Amino acid sequence: MALLQNPLVSVIMSMRDNAATVQAAVRSIQLQTFKDWELIVIDDGSSDASSSIVTAFGDERIRLVREPSSAGLAARLNQAVAEGRGEFIARMDADDICFPDRLAHQVARLRAEPGIDVLAGSAVVFATDARLLGELPVGLTHEEITAHPLRGFPFPHPTWCGRAQWFRQNPYDARLMKAQDQDLLLRTFKSSRFAALDEVLIGYRQNALELAKMLSGRRVYIASLWGHAQRSGELLPALQGITAQLFKAGADIATVGLGLNRLAQRGRLRPVRPVVAERWQDLRQHLCLSGDAG
Repeated sequence: MALLQNPLVSVIMSMRDNAATVQAAVRSIQLQTFKDWELIVIDDGSSDASSSIVTAFGDERIRLVREPSSAGLAARLNQAVAEGRGEFIARMDADDICFPDRLAHQVARLRAEPGIDVLAGSAVVFATDARLLGELPVGLTHEEITAHPLRGFPFPHPTWCGRAQWFRQNPYDARLMKAQDQDLLLRTFKSSRFAALDEVLIGYRQNALELAKMLSGRRVYIASLWGHAQRSGELLPALQGITAQLFKAGADIATVGLGLNRLAQRGRLRPVRPVVAERWQDLRQHLCLSGDAG
């Protein structure tokens, strides 16, 4: 079949050993009310059936690139951006779920406000059994998102949709295995414009907080803060940001490390709004996700 010509949106996805979740993730893209998209899936050296599952869709809008070894998320996202032919780039993880109106709402806002470079939204966090745990907090305006850059940005990475030109001009640091999004935001927030919709756009799979990943992310972001200080000369604010990250790491250890995982997880989330729970129930049934909706 001939490739779709000039889709408006390129959805980019990196996967590695996601055979258990990628079918629902891809299907949620196919269910989008906005139809002018392509999906670029980079297989980052999977050893399971992930690629076979994607291939089985037989959808000409889906392009699969298989790589024999792993290079990490940041490198694969840069690769997918280079492959994309759309005016807009939308992020998608292979274990998350898009709500059907996600792309429609983001494309409409980006078209209406050409000054926005990257547009995000909220996400509802769900466990492996499809139970909803809470909503991720998100800043809505550029000022809210960048109010405390040295402490981090409330701008959920899996919900990003932005202009392809911005992603090409501002690649991820392929050396980073964690906190790639926060590093990118730190490098670009002064010369870019961010915004978010006050809507839940995706279901974000997170069965439990993983202490090792959390601490690794904080370590990487501390290195990014120090690099920012060296580039900008803002040494004192960077040191304050590094201190804040160290205190947060201590809190992570004190809660997650002591077995208070669910308490720590819920402390990071907002309550699920009833309308979101209803929409999740409908989507869960369409995708045949197991478990209770609440």
